[in-house]
Amino acid sequence: MGELTLNLIRLGVIVLLWAFVFSVVGVLRGDLYGTRVLSRNAGPTRSRESRSDRRTRKNVPTHVVVTEGSLRGTSVPLHEGGLLVGRNPECTLVLTDDYASGRHLRIYPGADAWYVDDLGSTNGTIVNGQKIDEGARLDPGAQIRIGQTVLELRR
Repeated sequence: MGELTLNLIRLGVIVLLWAFVFSVVGVLRGDLYGTRVLSRNAGPTRSRESRSDRRTRKNVPTHVVVTEGSLRGTSVPLHEGGLLVGRNPECTLVLTDDYASGRHLRIYPGADAWYVDDLGSTNGTIVNGQKIDEGARLDPGAQIRIGQTVLELRR
């Protein structure tokens, strides 16, 4: 083999090694910082209510309570910006459950009720006994299971 061929093979191996290093760094970055959460704007067809209007209506949950798990008894108020639940310290409700993902789920207000999205968690999210992906409606008393932790929406 010629010297040029050997140099091209060496260069190709170095390029492949750097591509591997960058892909490993990308995966580690995704694990450390979690999934990017996009905010959902109400859009022109939905009417936005003030927080006081929503709380004065009947059958509208105002907070989330942990009913099972290591944080049992913890209560978090629901607000217009929504609620992020997971193991990352940046979440509104930080879980210590081994089955929860870094950014596990998001609870957000809709026009007429609260909704929940699973944010691509490893073990999934169960609402009232059914596994959900996104856009699941939450009525008062709805139970959300994340591993060994159960959350309940209450008035």
